[in-house]
Amino acid sequence: MFDTKIAFDTKVALIVRSDLAGWQKLNVAAFLATGIAAAAPEALGEPYVDARGRVHGRMLGQPMLIFAADRDQLQAAHRQALERDLSVVPYVFAMFSTGHDAANRAAFAAENPDDTDFVGLALRGPKKAVDKATKGLALHG
Repeated sequence: MFDTKIAFDTKVALIVRSDLAGWQKLNVAAFLATGIAAAAPEALGEPYVDARGRVHGRMLGQPMLIFAADRDQLQAAHRQALERDLSVVPYVFAMFSTGHDAANRAAFAAENPDDTDFVGLALRGPKKAVDKATKGLALHG
């Protein structure tokens, strides 16, 4: 029997811009999830072991909610997340045209901090703080 009533002190939210192509939304969500795993390795669960004893990779040990947002909503969520000292993983539109991690960081650094062209954000922190940062956003459908 599995315990489906486990309570978590923290919450993970991925916010993905709603006007992206399907492949872009999936790409952004995947990269954001890896960013949360890197920022919070303690949140990773144990490896998965199948019935033959073969060991498989680990995943985040808590649920992630994926929200849809437009550019303005992403900027607002970013401001709220910074004010609440949440872990923040960014993805900006210019990163779609880069080919490697160093180029992604350069693209992010080149953004105007007052008008960042976010296409995605991952947030992790205390539940109430993440809820405030994502207030008014709908779950991605």
